[in-house]
Amino acid sequence: MNTWFKKSFVLSAGLALILSGCGAKSDNAATNASQTEPNAAQTKLNVVTTFYPMYEFTKQVAGDHANVTALIPAGAEPHDWEPSAKDMAQVKDADVFVYNGIVEGWAEQALSSASNDKRVVVEASKGLNLMEGTAEEEEGEEAHAEEGHDHDHVLDPHVWLDPVLAQKEVEAIEAGLVKADSANKADYEKNADAYIAKLKELDTEFKTGLKDVKRKDFITQHAAFSYLAKQYGLTQVPIAGLSPEQEPTPDKLAGIIKFAKENNVKTIFFETLVDPKVAETVATEIGSKTDVLNPLEGLTDEDKQKNLDYLGVMKNNLEALKKALNE
Repeated sequence: MNTWFKKSFVLSAGLALILSGCGAKSDNAATNASQTEPNAAQTKLNVVTTFYPMYEFTKQVAGDHANVTALIPAGAEPHDWEPSAKDMAQVKDADVFVYNGIVEGWAEQALSSASNDKRVVVEASKGLNLMEGTAEEEEGEEAHAEEGHDHDHVLDPHVWLDPVLAQKEVEAIEAGLVKADSANKADYEKNADAYIAKLKELDTEFKTGLKDVKRKDFITQHAAFSYLAKQYGLTQVPIAGLSPEQEPTPDKLAGIIKFAKENNVKTIFFETLVDPKVAETVATEIGSKTDVLNPLEGLTDEDKQKNLDYLGVMKNNLEALKKALNE
């Protein structure tokens, strides 16, 4: 996989032994789920996903036919997360493994190390027209390479933030579940169609809500909203790069502040799960306020308390954008 986030990790001999021990599955879930015998429909798939959007999309499609888990815990930032031995065992025992692609730099090595010939793997962003990173992000990659790290061309993984591309990811997940459990194909198709209908409604809300806004540019701390911006005719001006932990250079920060002042920007967006200090620095410098634009890389405890899900958070994002772009 070509990815800015790709990190190499070496599995120890001890981990290899753990995984080989996990290979002897007692429940034969993958085998039963893929058969079309009468009892097959009674066996739930064991589906392992990576982070929140993949979990939510998969749950919506799977319905009652699968036990769906997310490897990356709530509140954890997925860009820098790596699997433990316990996580690797889950990957090995999965009937279906669902990941976005690009953001999970560890995934391909994990799948190779925790091999399972019967497992169905879904790379939800595969086949989509992925966007390249900005010039500033590529400069950051060059600096990273000078430190002795290999890297691939910068690609943006945040396709789930575009309601239209999210539909494509749901379709990819549907196909994977059907491949693993053809006995319940009709239900997977029905569930996917129902959720895609909701995503289409969300797309319509974004189109309507952002059509006549006063301004088209917005400043974010993290370059996560390029797909969304492109879909709805907006321009994202990111302070940092594709990784939320990336710090802007002094020149980059000065340029953002200058842009904000010249364009009378009154809101600087930061996000959940990462320190908002950079956004707050810019806001203080120009005398503006901050607000949340959630990249949905994980739900916070507050999100859960409010019973928010993907659709709810995206609607909150829409309201935040409408407010900032009409100031």
